[in-house]
Amino acid sequence: MMNVLFTSQMVGNVEIKNRFVHSATYEGMADPDGGVTESLIKRYHRLARGDVGLIIPGFMYVHPLGRAYNAPIGIHSDDMIEGLTRLVDAVHEFDSKIFFQLNHTGQQTSPEDIGQTPLAPSSSVRDPINFFKPRQMDETEIENAVNAFADAAERAVKAGADGVQLHCAHCYLINQFLSPFFNRRQDNWGGSSVNRFRFLKQVIQSIQEKVPDDFCISVKLNTNDFTPKPGITPELAAEYAGMLKDLGVDMIEVSCGSSIFSYMNMCRGEVPVKELVQSMPLWKKPVAWLMIRSLKGKYDLDEGYNTIGARSIRPMTGDIPIALVGGMRTLEKMTQTVTDQDADLISMSRPFIREPFIVNKFKKNKKDKVSCVSCNRCLAAIPNGFPVRCYNKHFPSMV
Repeated sequence: MMNVLFTSQMVGNVEIKNRFVHSATYEGMADPDGGVTESLIKRYHRLARGDVGLIIPGFMYVHPLGRAYNAPIGIHSDDMIEGLTRLVDAVHEFDSKIFFQLNHTGQQTSPEDIGQTPLAPSSSVRDPINFFKPRQMDETEIENAVNAFADAAERAVKAGADGVQLHCAHCYLINQFLSPFFNRRQDNWGGSSVNRFRFLKQVIQSIQEKVPDDFCISVKLNTNDFTPKPGITPELAAEYAGMLKDLGVDMIEVSCGSSIFSYMNMCRGEVPVKELVQSMPLWKKPVAWLMIRSLKGKYDLDEGYNTIGARSIRPMTGDIPIALVGGMRTLEKMTQTVTDQDADLISMSRPFIREPFIVNKFKKNKKDKVSCVSCNRCLAAIPNGFPVRCYNKHFPSMV
């Protein structure tokens, strides 16, 4: 009998040839303007050749004020469409599908990245890394952000993508609106779950007005923010999942954590102290060393650590497929997760960095678990300005 992981799955009107998803992974490989490079095309061509059913590249910023990190992909301008089309064609060559992850980083950027104080739903939550408070968005800025998402989705259609994924997790702008920890407003955009959901609702409805009816719209949703005070909890995530179902969303990918408040909850495993401290300016290093070193041993990998979150939203999602990301490492666990209907698709990030052909190896019975040891040096590359790849054996020095 064929393993369920190698059966097809419908996501909206798109047929995914198997149950494997490449979870959006920041690459640091775009050109200075956000354009697609040959390195990006090569990376995703290789993953498609490795038989990954659905590929979601790293986040694409929809507006210049939502740009962050060293070399993100842009979808903020029509100038990006040509390169994005080449990326789509490289994935489609092997019958894999591709969704573009649309993102606005909100306060999770820096004044140096965008040339001004970053925007957020509220101004009360200070960035614990860069030590600034964001500026609260006004009605015009909110409208501009909604329109930027819709325009980006239209560009995704023109580039030939099979769908989009809205990044509603990890302390980026949509997550900031959804989370009671970040969103302290008491107007139409905050103060209740319905009002906090309003921004995402308007984004989805604006996209639906601009894309064909058969174009997939999915979301990446936090089921736990792990912020210092309560943000999104599994109970609130379930409420939001019901609202997403009512809007006709085609897939939900379950995740957790916040890059600036709970980095290690997002990517459990080893804490790469030396590599993370290396990225800090000299004056921050002593304190950073003590703070980051104190995290060691507290975030050991628990395979499928977002399963509880997936179970919490499942009663509200109906027949919407759920993709589960978070430490999936063995074929046995992946199979059990789908068989038990905790999720419909298995989403991975770090394993695909190390082994782009792991799906083929599973299919041919050459392996029954991934080689990734969750050392997290691949993700520590991001603040150091290095492109993502497996750095398990050697991490480059900035000197």
